Amino acid sequence: MNAFELAAYIVGGFAAGIINTLAGNGSAITLSLLMAFGMSPNVANATNRVGILPQALSAVLSLKKTKRTKKLFFDSFWFFIPITLGSILGAFLAIDIDPELLKKIIGLLMIGILFTLVKNPKKWLINTDIGKSKKTLGNFLLFFAIGTYGGFIQMGIGILLLTALVLVAKYSLRDGNVIKLLLALILIIPSFFVFLSSGQIQWIPGLSIAIGSSAGGFFAARYLLNFPNINLYIRYLLILLLVIAISLIFKLPQLFTQFVFN
Repeated sequence: MNAFELAAYIVGGFAAGIINTLAGNGSAITLSLLMAFGMSPNVANATNRVGILPQALSAVLSLKKTKRTKKLFFDSFWFFIPITLGSILGAFLAIDIDPELLKKIIGLLMIGILFTLVKNPKKWLINTDIGKSKKTLGNFLLFFAIGTYGGFIQMGIGILLLTALVLVAKYSLRDGNVIKLLLALILIIPSFFVFLSSGQIQWIPGLSIAIGSSAGGFFAARYLLNFPNINLYIRYLLILLLVIAISLIFKLPQLFTQFVFN
């Protein structure tokens, strides 16, 4: 690995760490980098977990430990079981199954999420509903499904977690983001060890991304999450990231290029 690749992984990891902490889908950057430098999709998917684990840990440890944060952490414990079980299942599936079909299904889901962000912004800009029960069978199945996807491919998992926490569990964007960071950490741990046992991880690129992503996660959690009107900014960031993710999943840039030049 030359100096240019090393710098690209570190800078890309830093950007991904910030994006993952504030919203999600930072893996679109790191997975694209890994494959651009010659990795197969399956090896890139495994190697990408090396950067996600320390970034998720760094973001959680960097959160300011207020009474509100501690309360949200306590609320999130109930989601650990479905997230963990789903993550293990998804990681085992990812070792042998082509992710393209699942990516397209998630792409369609992201189109629906994008529609709600643009069409019904009031659904996202809410205060946390403290009276709504989170311990339901529906929530268990929903977060199990999200955990399965996260164990499978990871890309976009932050957006899916945040969507479920805001639109279904009825947390505000800021509170949902705090819980999302902890759930993302819990989700990556079992899937990381499954990929570790598969022998597909390339350590030098993975650790280079980890350096950048840990710094990005720390910076965003410590200095950006407490900005005034952060809910509004997160919504705008989500819209941008969803547009990019949908474009990449359905290969819209390639289709546009073929249309123009053919």
